[in-house]
Amino acid sequence: MNRDLFARHRAVLPDWLALYYEDPLEITHGEGRHVWDAAGNKYLDFFGGILTTMTAHALPEVTKAVAEQAGRIVHSSTLYLNRPMVELAERVAQLSGIPDARVFFTTSGTEANDTALLLATAHRRSNTILAMRNSYHGRSFSSVGITGNRGWSPTSLSPLQTLYVHGGVRTRGPYAHLDDRDFIDACVADLEDLLGHTRAPAALIAEPVQGVGGFTSPPDGLYAAFREVLHERGILWIADEVQTGWGRTGEHFWGWQAHGRSGPPDIVTFAKGIGNGMSIGGVVARAEIMNCLDANSISTFGGTQVTMAAGLANLNHLLEHDLQGNARRVGGLLIERLRAVAAQVPHVREVRGRGLMIGIELTRPGTDEAAPEAASTVLEEARAGGLLVGKGGGHSTSVLRIAPPMSLTVAEAEEGAAILERALRSI
Repeated sequence: MNRDLFARHRAVLPDWLALYYEDPLEITHGEGRHVWDAAGNKYLDFFGGILTTMTAHALPEVTKAVAEQAGRIVHSSTLYLNRPMVELAERVAQLSGIPDARVFFTTSGTEANDTALLLATAHRRSNTILAMRNSYHGRSFSSVGITGNRGWSPTSLSPLQTLYVHGGVRTRGPYAHLDDRDFIDACVADLEDLLGHTRAPAALIAEPVQGVGGFTSPPDGLYAAFREVLHERGILWIADEVQTGWGRTGEHFWGWQAHGRSGPPDIVTFAKGIGNGMSIGGVVARAEIMNCLDANSISTFGGTQVTMAAGLANLNHLLEHDLQGNARRVGGLLIERLRAVAAQVPHVREVRGRGLMIGIELTRPGTDEAAPEAASTVLEEARAGGLLVGKGGGHSTSVLRIAPPMSLTVAEAEEGAAILERALRSI
């Protein structure tokens, strides 16, 4: 059955549409932290549809909200008043930390970042963007143009002039040998030097924890230090929270709050987990920035009633059950368990992350050289053991990405860690 579907997939879909596994997997249904394939095999899901199934598979509150809303009306566009959209926007604006916030809903993180770039460049009358090395911001023409990860950047053409800044990767690059304070100082000096050679950019866009790049992050406070430099020059700060938002990092509700000393970002983008699998993205910005466009604009599918109902139910569940706290507690236990395993596996260079956003970087033993074949081996062996994980990395790295639904239990974390241990030892 899988071979037939795989052949049909290859015959009609693009070659660049990647699939995991030598024998690609068809997932047919899920419940809680588990999914099943077409052959009836059960897996513990440690990747959640690329960090999208944030709370749980088939969460009753979300499925009920979707069914009830679909029974009334599914869609009407933004040309009409939309109660679920207004209600979710009110909640997101209040949670964002941005004063006088306005919210615009999209259908994906790519579209959210695309909108943020439009707002920033229109507000600042500049098409120059600062971005982080090793970053990833989406698949659209403009977001590919600011992506600092060669593996996900198929063209050098772009409507934007992009300048790349040091700091997103703590343990590689020219400043890796410095301690945290000196690392931040060196990155700030690099930013100031860069700004001395160009006209003032529109904005800096940064993921607080780089997702596709392998769950890398700078020392806490780097973007606060950047913001002081940017604010002096009127340059905006866009926090790409597509993967870090909603409490996944455990310590904070938003990733930017680890860098909040100098205040909140001017623009925050979000997506993925808020819909728990439904297609929701969005942008939060101060009113003066959000309202700067001087032409008509709507969204046909952004903010549609059925996805907004899902988002409201999912957000309520997340807050009422303190899934941020669960991510902190269970994620902390999982990280320590994996570090203990890693100490005995020569291929593991580093286990990093926070909350339920964990990366295991693999290299050839005794070197800093990436080991993509080792990552593929672990991916396959973990699947054979009943566990699904992801892959990522940039800057010549190979990383296993671990991001289970935030309702993960301690027992499930232990089960997943045991499967990962056997997979890592099989390299």
